Amino acid sequence: MYPAQELSRLAAVKTALRRDITHRRVQCTLAAAQAVRPLAWLDRMLDFCRRLSPFALVAAIPLGFLMKRAPAPRPRLLGLLLRWGPLVFAGMRGISSAVKTHRAKTAAARE
Repeated sequence: MYPAQELSRLAAVKTALRRDITHRRVQCTLAAAQAVRPLAWLDRMLDFCRRLSPFALVAAIPLGFLMKRAPAPRPRLLGLLLRWGPLVFAGMRGISSAVKTHRAKTAAARE
């Protein structure tokens, strides 16, 4: 059916094709391993967090108390200004408005 020379050539092409397929499979495997490396790291970190989560609930309360304490004393003047400043400014604005109204009434009464 086929001459021996043609069969030999087809066998050589088949061998070369199999070698190319094997080479490309190795390349794809290496590329996939390199692409998945960050995902593997993320998976390890999530696993670590899951193992740590029961202890995190126990440690949350003391850590909350530690975070509540200020590492340095707070500036008292700034705190007072932030707390009482709006009230003082509103009061001053009200007094200023009352004075302007009083002056306008006395000026109108003089005329």
